[in-house]
Amino acid sequence: MRVVIAEDLALLRDGLIRLLNAYDFEVVEAVDNGPSLLPALLKHRPDVAVVDVRLPPTFTDEGLQAAIAARAQVPGLPVLVLSQHVEQLYARELLSDRTGGVGYLLKDRVSHVSQFVDAVRRVAEGGTALDPDVVGQLLARRSADEPLKALTPREREVLGLMAEGRSNNAIASRLFVTDKAVGKHINNIFTKLGLPPSDDDNRRVLAVLAYLNG
Repeated sequence: MRVVIAEDLALLRDGLIRLLNAYDFEVVEAVDNGPSLLPALLKHRPDVAVVDVRLPPTFTDEGLQAAIAARAQVPGLPVLVLSQHVEQLYARELLSDRTGGVGYLLKDRVSHVSQFVDAVRRVAEGGTALDPDVVGQLLARRSADEPLKALTPREREVLGLMAEGRSNNAIASRLFVTDKAVGKHINNIFTKLGLPPSDDDNRRVLAVLAYLNG
Protein backbone atom coordinates (compact mmCIF):
# COMPACT_ATOMS: atom_id res chain seq x y z
CA MET A 1 0.00 0.00 0.00
CA ARG A 2 1.26 3.45 -0.94
CA VAL A 3 1.35 6.10 1.80
CA VAL A 4 1.88 9.85 2.01
CA ILE A 5 2.91 11.16 5.44
CA ALA A 6 2.55 14.71 6.72
CA GLU A 7 4.35 15.33 10.03
CA ASP A 8 6.52 18.30 10.99
CA LEU A 9 8.47 16.64 13.82
CA ALA A 10 11.49 15.05 12.18
CA LEU A 11 11.91 12.23 14.69
CA LEU A 12 8.25 11.21 14.51
CA ARG A 13 8.20 11.54 10.72
CA ASP A 14 11.28 9.33 10.38
CA GLY A 15 9.80 6.87 12.87
CA LEU A 16 6.56 6.63 10.89
CA ILE A 17 8.46 6.04 7.66
CA ARG A 18 10.57 3.26 9.21
CA LEU A 19 7.57 1.68 10.92
CA LEU A 20 5.36 1.61 7.84
CA ASN A 21 8.17 0.39 5.60
CA ALA A 22 8.78 -2.45 8.05
CA TYR A 23 5.15 -3.53 7.62
CA ASP A 24 5.25 -3.58 3.82
CA PHE A 25 3.83 -0.11 3.20
CA GLU A 26 5.53 2.07 0.60
CA VAL A 27 5.98 5.65 1.77
CA VAL A 28 5.95 7.53 -1.54
CA GLU A 29 6.43 10.96 0.02
CA ALA A 30 6.76 12.53 3.48
CA VAL A 31 6.23 16.27 3.91
CA ASP A 32 6.71 18.55 6.90
CA ASN A 33 4.36 21.45 6.13
CA GLY A 34 0.82 22.24 5.02
CA PRO A 35 1.50 23.85 1.62
CA SER A 36 3.42 20.75 0.45
CA LEU A 37 0.74 18.27 1.46
CA LEU A 38 -2.01 18.93 -1.08
CA PRO A 39 0.32 18.72 -4.12
CA ALA A 40 1.79 15.48 -2.72
CA LEU A 41 -1.66 13.93 -2.27
CA LEU A 42 -2.82 14.95 -5.74
CA LYS A 43 0.42 13.78 -7.36
CA HIS A 44 0.58 10.34 -5.74
CA ARG A 45 -3.10 9.63 -4.94
CA PRO A 46 -1.92 7.22 -2.22
CA ASP A 47 -3.82 4.28 -0.80
CA VAL A 48 -3.82 6.16 2.50
CA ALA A 49 -2.57 9.48 3.88
CA VAL A 50 -1.29 9.75 7.47
CA VAL A 51 -1.67 13.41 8.37
CA ASP A 52 -0.89 15.56 11.38
CA VAL A 53 -3.65 18.11 11.98
CA ARG A 54 -1.34 20.99 12.87
CA LEU A 55 1.46 21.71 10.42
CA PRO A 56 3.65 24.73 9.60
CA PRO A 57 3.44 27.55 8.88
CA THR A 58 0.63 28.44 11.31
CA PHE A 59 0.22 25.17 13.24
CA THR A 60 -3.57 25.44 13.21
CA ASP A 61 -5.38 23.11 10.82
CA GLU A 62 -3.21 23.04 7.68
CA GLY A 63 -2.95 19.26 7.62
CA LEU A 64 -6.65 18.66 7.93
CA GLN A 65 -7.60 21.35 5.42
CA ALA A 66 -5.16 19.95 2.86
CA ALA A 67 -6.58 16.46 3.38
CA ILE A 68 -10.17 17.71 2.98
CA ALA A 69 -9.20 19.66 -0.16
CA ALA A 70 -7.56 16.53 -1.58
CA ARG A 71 -10.67 14.44 -0.85
CA ALA A 72 -12.73 17.02 -2.72
CA GLN A 73 -10.59 16.42 -5.82
CA VAL A 74 -9.99 12.71 -5.23
CA PRO A 75 -13.28 11.46 -3.74
CA GLY A 76 -12.83 8.75 -1.15
CA LEU A 77 -9.10 9.37 -0.61
CA PRO A 78 -8.43 7.50 2.68
CA VAL A 79 -7.11 9.78 5.43
CA LEU A 80 -5.86 8.88 8.89
CA VAL A 81 -5.46 11.99 11.03
CA LEU A 82 -3.01 12.16 13.92
CA SER A 83 -3.48 14.77 16.63
CA GLN A 84 -2.01 15.61 20.02
CA HIS A 85 -5.45 16.19 21.52
CA VAL A 86 -9.11 15.38 20.89
CA GLU A 87 -10.25 18.30 18.75
CA GLN A 88 -13.95 17.79 18.09
CA LEU A 89 -14.22 20.43 15.37
CA TYR A 90 -11.60 18.64 13.28
CA ALA A 91 -13.17 15.25 13.91
CA ARG A 92 -16.61 16.52 12.88
CA GLU A 93 -15.29 18.13 9.70
CA LEU A 94 -13.44 15.00 8.63
CA LEU A 95 -16.35 12.68 9.41
CA SER A 96 -18.92 14.83 7.62
CA ASP A 97 -17.77 13.26 4.34
CA ARG A 98 -18.97 9.65 4.32
CA THR A 99 -16.93 8.57 1.29
CA GLY A 100 -13.72 6.61 1.72
CA GLY A 101 -11.82 5.47 4.77
CA VAL A 102 -11.30 7.89 7.63
CA GLY A 103 -9.47 7.74 10.93
CA TYR A 104 -8.63 9.98 13.87
CA LEU A 105 -5.99 8.81 16.35
CA LEU A 106 -4.16 10.50 19.17
CA LYS A 107 -0.41 10.54 18.62
CA ASP A 108 0.35 8.49 21.70
CA ARG A 109 -1.46 5.56 20.05
CA VAL A 110 1.41 5.33 17.55
CA SER A 111 3.45 3.70 20.33
CA HIS A 112 1.05 0.75 20.16
CA VAL A 113 2.57 -0.54 16.93
CA SER A 114 0.13 -3.32 16.07
CA GLN A 115 -2.90 -1.12 16.78
CA PHE A 116 -1.51 1.72 14.70
CA VAL A 117 -0.61 -0.50 11.74
CA ASP A 118 -4.05 -2.12 11.92
CA ALA A 119 -5.65 1.34 11.88
CA VAL A 120 -3.65 2.39 8.81
CA ARG A 121 -4.67 -0.79 6.95
CA ARG A 122 -8.30 -0.43 7.99
CA VAL A 123 -8.51 3.15 6.71
CA ALA A 124 -6.70 2.23 3.49
CA GLU A 125 -9.32 -0.47 2.90
CA GLY A 126 -12.14 2.06 3.28
CA GLY A 127 -12.88 1.47 6.95
CA THR A 128 -12.95 3.63 10.05
CA ALA A 129 -10.41 3.93 12.87
CA LEU A 130 -11.35 6.31 15.65
CA ASP A 131 -9.51 6.73 18.91
CA PRO A 132 -11.69 5.62 21.85
CA ASP A 133 -11.25 9.07 23.42
CA VAL A 134 -12.62 10.70 20.26
CA VAL A 135 -15.56 8.31 20.23
CA GLY A 136 -16.23 9.00 23.89
CA GLN A 137 -16.29 12.76 23.40
CA LEU A 138 -18.54 12.55 20.35
CA LEU A 139 -20.94 10.33 22.27
CA ALA A 140 -20.84 12.61 25.31
CA ARG A 141 -21.51 15.67 23.18
CA ARG A 142 -24.73 14.13 21.90
CA SER A 143 -25.75 12.44 25.15
CA ALA A 144 -28.65 14.80 25.74
CA ASP A 145 -30.28 13.93 22.41
CA GLU A 146 -33.35 11.73 22.59
CA PRO A 147 -32.19 9.01 20.14
CA LEU A 148 -28.99 8.37 22.09
CA LYS A 149 -30.88 8.46 25.38
CA ALA A 150 -32.99 5.62 24.02
CA LEU A 151 -29.95 3.35 23.77
CA THR A 152 -29.23 0.91 26.56
CA PRO A 153 -25.79 1.01 28.22
CA ARG A 154 -24.82 -2.14 26.29
CA GLU A 155 -25.99 -0.62 22.99
CA ARG A 156 -23.92 2.50 23.67
CA GLU A 157 -20.93 0.27 24.34
CA VAL A 158 -21.49 -1.58 21.07
CA LEU A 159 -21.90 1.73 19.23
CA GLY A 160 -18.58 2.98 20.57
CA LEU A 161 -16.81 -0.19 19.43
CA MET A 162 -18.47 0.05 16.02
CA ALA A 163 -17.26 3.61 15.72
CA GLU A 164 -13.71 2.46 16.40
CA GLY A 165 -14.07 0.27 13.31
CA ARG A 166 -14.30 -3.11 15.03
CA SER A 167 -16.01 -6.03 13.30
CA ASN A 168 -18.99 -7.85 14.79
CA ASN A 169 -16.72 -10.74 15.74
CA ALA A 170 -14.23 -8.41 17.45
CA ILE A 171 -17.04 -6.72 19.38
CA ALA A 172 -18.36 -10.11 20.49
CA SER A 173 -14.90 -11.12 21.72
CA ARG A 174 -14.42 -7.81 23.53
CA LEU A 175 -17.79 -8.02 25.29
CA PHE A 176 -17.75 -11.80 25.82
CA VAL A 177 -21.05 -12.30 23.99
CA THR A 178 -22.08 -14.18 20.84
CA ASP A 179 -21.99 -12.78 17.31
CA LYS A 180 -25.77 -13.20 17.23
CA ALA A 181 -26.13 -11.00 20.32
CA VAL A 182 -23.94 -8.32 18.74
CA GLY A 183 -26.04 -8.42 15.56
CA LYS A 184 -29.18 -7.93 17.62
CA HIS A 185 -27.68 -4.97 19.46
CA ILE A 186 -26.61 -3.37 16.17
CA ASN A 187 -30.07 -3.80 14.64
CA ASN A 188 -31.56 -2.17 17.74
CA ILE A 189 -29.09 0.71 17.51
CA PHE A 190 -29.97 1.45 13.89
CA THR A 191 -33.67 1.22 14.60
CA LYS A 192 -33.43 3.66 17.52
CA LEU A 193 -31.20 6.07 15.58
CA GLY A 194 -33.43 5.92 12.52
CA LEU A 195 -30.60 4.54 10.37
CA PRO A 196 -31.42 1.63 8.03
CA PRO A 197 -29.29 -1.51 8.50
CA SER A 198 -26.76 -2.30 5.80
CA ASP A 199 -24.61 -5.27 4.87
CA ASP A 200 -21.69 -2.88 4.40
CA ASP A 201 -20.06 -2.56 7.83
CA ASN A 202 -17.97 0.46 6.84
CA ARG A 203 -20.98 2.38 5.55
CA ARG A 204 -22.91 1.51 8.68
CA VAL A 205 -20.14 2.80 10.91
CA LEU A 206 -19.78 5.99 8.87
CA ALA A 207 -23.54 6.55 9.00
CA VAL A 208 -23.52 6.22 12.78
CA LEU A 209 -20.54 8.56 13.09
CA ALA A 210 -22.20 11.09 10.78
CA TYR A 211 -25.27 10.96 12.99
CA LEU A 212 -23.18 11.44 16.15
CA ASN A 213 -21.38 14.25 14.38
CA GLY A 214 -24.70 16.04 13.87
